[in-house]
Amino acid sequence: MVKEKILVVEDDPDILNLLAWHLRAADFEVIVCQDGEVAVEAAHREVPSLVVLDLMLPGLDGLEICKILRRKEKTSRIPILMLTARGEEADRVLGLELGADDYVVKPFSPRELVLRVRAILRRSSTEGTVSVLEAEGLRVDADSHRVWVDEEEVPITATEFKLLVELMGSRGRVLSRDQLLDRVWGYQFEGYARTVDTHIRRLRQKLGPYADLVETIRGVGYRFRE
Repeated sequence: MVKEKILVVEDDPDILNLLAWHLRAADFEVIVCQDGEVAVEAAHREVPSLVVLDLMLPGLDGLEICKILRRKEKTSRIPILMLTARGEEADRVLGLELGADDYVVKPFSPRELVLRVRAILRRSSTEGTVSVLEAEGLRVDADSHRVWVDEEEVPITATEFKLLVELMGSRGRVLSRDQLLDRVWGYQFEGYARTVDTHIRRLRQKLGPYADLVETIRGVGYRFRE
């Protein structure tokens, strides 16, 4: 069986070695980078299954790398897990808005990080989903992980796709932030509701004229309109 490839971008050699060891122990193939520009080249060359990306890097920082990867067609769908310091909340939110799928706050448990990596990679699974979902001019193909708005395909990350499928699959029913965290991200941790809100905002931007199909139910969560 071919191992899934993880690109780890971190300039601290101790953290880099720790991450690489635990990911290899979890049976991933690991590529390591300590420099932002080298990381962009590696992502384009290797097209990994996932990128673990530190925000504070020499050369290009993590936010700039995130923007570049999302702009390039070859790397636009690669999931990104950010590593951030505890006091960088504004940067975490910006990273999510730029296209990161999730984040882990330093100091972190290597075991938790491996679990997060596995959870993100599971989001690409379409098992148990209806093959095609449609609403007005919006069409979602679960088998190919593609989304069209008025017959024009829109780029979408694995997390945005999973979030949209969960909402459309529960059409007319309210899903709380905790339910979405559990179904899409695979966890429920205090303080992570902001992650859901940021992804919903990003998803609505991509749905364009159909953004209002995703309704906010204040104090409860979100609902896909019937």
